Amino acid sequence: MKVAIVNDSKMAAEILRRILAGLDDFTLAWTAYSGEEALRLCAQSRPDIILMDLVMPGIDGAETTRRIMQSTPCVILVVTATTVGNRDKVFEAMGHGALDAVNTPVLGLGHHLDGAAALIQKLRTVSRLVVASRGPGAKSASAVPSALASDTSSFPIVAIGASTGGPQALAQILSEFPAEFPAVVLVVQHVDEQFTPGLAAWLQHNSRIPVRIARNGERLSPGGVWLAGTKENLTYQNGTVLYKAASEDAVHSPSIDVLFLSLAQPHAAPRVGVLLTGMGRDGAVGLLALRKSGALAIAQDAATSVVYGMPKAAAELDAATEILPLSAVGPRICQSVLGRRPA
Repeated sequence: MKVAIVNDSKMAAEILRRILAGLDDFTLAWTAYSGEEALRLCAQSRPDIILMDLVMPGIDGAETTRRIMQSTPCVILVVTATTVGNRDKVFEAMGHGALDAVNTPVLGLGHHLDGAAALIQKLRTVSRLVVASRGPGAKSASAVPSALASDTSSFPIVAIGASTGGPQALAQILSEFPAEFPAVVLVVQHVDEQFTPGLAAWLQHNSRIPVRIARNGERLSPGGVWLAGTKENLTYQNGTVLYKAASEDAVHSPSIDVLFLSLAQPHAAPRVGVLLTGMGRDGAVGLLALRKSGALAIAQDAATSVVYGMPKAAAELDAATEILPLSAVGPRICQSVLGRRPA
């Protein structure tokens, strides 16, 4: 798998090069020391994965990510000195299409590369997404399980799944919900669990209703957003959120499909499933199950998706009741829950 390095620090770039040299299944495609150079090299030779620094002179990593995803899209892994210190830039880059982020490894005692193991783990994770995106189509409708027992909850539930480009899409949708929003909102965003507290805080700036991390066994009440916050799968069972272990070979954990499937049961109050921008096919089978259970099933359209992967898989399965541009998703959710468009 071809990997490119974008980093204005020659020392950091050399550390990344050394790590790649020790991995049999990854090869160095090219190295760029600025965003401008990365755009030029990517246009000439698109790699499978880019290791993208954030803080660079000229065009920074977030803007470089945006331009690459528009012109020559590929998997982008943010590798920066401090993911916590650069939190806002990390989420900006993820909003433009970066898949994940990790701290830049550094030379420690005895020339040991501190942080190399974390980077290698991230590389192997995102490489599985590259392979999955090249694989066969989404699972067939026969993979949808039979309906679960009826849910007795009396409040509406909105379940949203997002991946590549998701943070900014989520922020836009949440900004549409009024302060007195009478629904439970459950969100699975493909992001490392270390970023979920920061993501919740970042999304809160765009939301009139509380945004929090879902706790195992927590009883839900309307008027809040709960994010999947661990590597385990978030599920819903009769008014309670529960985490369940993901399989070791899972491409995505937490899984959007697992959340959607747990909600695909007979229900009285309105239920809405939303599948947003993202690489891969997670969520398509679950959205189909939601639609068959009577829920409103929405998929983001191609024109407004940073990566038209997951919504495309849903469209191919005829899983979506409606395919909408991002600007229409929030108002449509409000219409379903409130019986009207937001004021």
